Amino acid sequence: MELNGISAIVTGGASGLGEATARHLAGRGAKVVVADLDRQADKGEPLAKELGGVFVACDVTDTEQVIASVEAAKELGPLKALVNCAGIGWATRTIGKDGEYSSAHDLDVFRKVVEINLIGTFNCIRLAATAMSQNEPDEYGERGAIVNTASVAAEDGQIGQASYSASKGGVVGMTLTVARDLSAVGIRVNTILPGLIDTPIYGQGEASEQFKERLQVGVLFPKRLGFPEEFASMAAELLANSYMNAESIRLDGGIRMQPK
Repeated sequence: MELNGISAIVTGGASGLGEATARHLAGRGAKVVVADLDRQADKGEPLAKELGGVFVACDVTDTEQVIASVEAAKELGPLKALVNCAGIGWATRTIGKDGEYSSAHDLDVFRKVVEINLIGTFNCIRLAATAMSQNEPDEYGERGAIVNTASVAAEDGQIGQASYSASKGGVVGMTLTVARDLSAVGIRVNTILPGLIDTPIYGQGEASEQFKERLQVGVLFPKRLGFPEEFASMAAELLANSYMNAESIRLDGGIRMQPK
């Protein structure tokens, strides 16, 4: 699929993996909607302006805001790409140490993580794909492509990652099914399972660098954290390569996460 001249939505696009992906797609000639929370506007608006796209305040669990992002993309060009990067992490053990019901994993927290990471991803898929289905198909019937972000935690989640692993496992689990659904209208769906990627989530400064050095010990090769640009190039390849469909691909340097 040709990326030059299309419009693309990148959720969570104001920072981290989303920012790198937005930059990469713009470099390939796509017009990008940087879709992120309103509180990220101070980062998202200048980024979108720099890239020649637009910023749209978007909570992926809010249907009207997702539709607004889709409509903004259609104004820029034919919407043919969606990259779902929005998500949150959480670390809480399933039960507490005191044997009290009250110290068990907060169920509202579990719901929130699943709501954003899994349901939010599907919300964006269903609405963006609806718009893509109205595109003129290419000679092979293709109308668009979608890339989701899961995590290696979907397969080897660590202690305390019950909600996160469940949400990301759900993204992996629906990839084939949704790809089959959307094949009828020529839309491909793939998912990336990133490992340890060096994003602002790890903070900055000496303590942060020492923490990242400890993390990278478990990486098979190369012995470092991944670069956001490596995620972005993978996402772009999954969008552009029209024979890539219904796949969930680990991008992790060969790491297999230990229990803790």
